[in-house]
Amino acid sequence: MTEKRHSIDVSFLKELDRFSFMVRKRVSSVYAGSRRSIHSGKGLDTRGYREYHWGDEPRTIDWNAYARTEKLYVREFEESKSLTNHILLDASNSMEYSSEGPTKFEYGAMLAIGFAYLVTKDNDKFAISTFATDVSFSQPKRGRKYLLRAIDRLAEAETGGKTSIEECVKQYEKAIHSRSLVIIISDFLDDPKSIESAIYRLSAHELIVIQLMDKTEKDLQIDGLAKLTDMESGEELQTYVSKNFQKSYQELLNEHVYRIQEVCDHTGADFYQFSTDKPIFEAFLETLNSRRRW
Repeated sequence: MTEKRHSIDVSFLKELDRFSFMVRKRVSSVYAGSRRSIHSGKGLDTRGYREYHWGDEPRTIDWNAYARTEKLYVREFEESKSLTNHILLDASNSMEYSSEGPTKFEYGAMLAIGFAYLVTKDNDKFAISTFATDVSFSQPKRGRKYLLRAIDRLAEAETGGKTSIEECVKQYEKAIHSRSLVIIISDFLDDPKSIESAIYRLSAHELIVIQLMDKTEKDLQIDGLAKLTDMESGEELQTYVSKNFQKSYQELLNEHVYRIQEVCDHTGADFYQFSTDKPIFEAFLETLNSRRRW
């Protein structure tokens, strides 16, 4: 039996079930404009009529229209197309950080599972892939059994290495064969240019960017002498944390987050930032409530 390295609490899925109608309606509406296609024959909504052409199926002919006009017409329907949900979850060393409660990886895994759960309820395909220096690929599939396997796989996933989001997106975009919904979940502790490049590469898709931070990363509360450790490189720095240090840290962090927000706004991607001490269900509903196209 494979060792479970991460504690992933999926009890919030019961809360999602209680709000399933509202949530599924919003998730479905995200695809408006990007997952509609016109077909002749059976569909969801009648879009209109056009004249019959050689090669059209006889069963698509509207005989009532023929009786009125003595011309052959076929109905055109607007019907939904399946849209695959690709979820990319950062599994680098820095995602293992936690001052208390779940690590950033565990919190991100819960978000990924929540999105996959809703996709499963609509019987659409999803894939949850992890990345750090390289991508650990998962094939898009559908169904509850696949979701349960994905939960186990995330609980057993190895984390480690540095974040290389640009290179990983270069690898992953080759696996996306049609317009999709792509969700990136990371702390985005990477070079801003690498992050910007990754977002631009995925901008042709419906894109959601979610940044996760521990509360101690968002608001540096350390005073006096301290030993700081870079979780990705392992380097340690002994320093004195003064008020000026805290101010400089906050300014640099705000600038970094602003650059991510700016490129998301420019490409039409949706950007969210959550602290891992925020109840997971509240984070999930915030994403659904505030998203422009949901």
